[in-house]
Amino acid sequence: MTLLARREMTLQIHPAGLGAAVQAGVIMSLAATVGLGAIGWATGVAFGVLAWSVLAEGIRRSGARSWGPADTITLVRLALTGGVAALVAEALTGRTMLMTLVGLAAVAAALDAVDGQVARRTKTTSAFGARFDMEADSVLVLILSLFVASSLGWWVAAIGLFRYAFVAASWAWPWLRGSLPPRMVRKVVAALQGAVLVLASADLVPVWQAQIVVALALGFLTWSFGTDVVWLRSRRTLATSGGNL
Repeated sequence: MTLLARREMTLQIHPAGLGAAVQAGVIMSLAATVGLGAIGWATGVAFGVLAWSVLAEGIRRSGARSWGPADTITLVRLALTGGVAALVAEALTGRTMLMTLVGLAAVAAALDAVDGQVARRTKTTSAFGARFDMEADSVLVLILSLFVASSLGWWVAAIGLFRYAFVAASWAWPWLRGSLPPRMVRKVVAALQGAVLVLASADLVPVWQAQIVVALALGFLTWSFGTDVVWLRSRRTLATSGGNL
């Protein structure tokens, strides 16, 4: 059996269905251990329906014909994020199961350093996998930023909303959808957001210290996005002026 044939066969696992199953396992495990109220269950179910529907549509639109081991790791990360979302929703009712929330978030964030390496080592990197990885990161950061914002100040939510604001801006200015050159610093800054938010969620340092650390992370994120916007703008200016690209 050729490598292509094995990949195509692997795709028959129906990733969205697998994700829904893993998500259900996470939610039921939380319900059986720490307990979930109605809002936790509702959030977990809503997250699952939205996340795995979007994944199925993303696979269809991208025309992806393979599903590698790194994609499965990203899928697990996203399912764990659904558990984090359920626990954050529970926190709104005053039931903050902090150790469990931080533990799930920490594992999900740590796996972000794994899937890329697995993809490269197994030679199964793909445009779809890279996009899936990025979206899974963005969702976890958004949820954690909303949770941390409830104790440090709502300005923290800007960390999670930054990428979605960028996407919204690209609807008005299509040149923002241009391809960006690979930059290691972009990946480092993105990983920093998750790590800092997990640390802030753990409530291990005084509020003022956590605010400083999170503010620095937001500053780096602003700089990273700003650098990308300037680069895309310069490309657009060069293209419209007839310069060589």
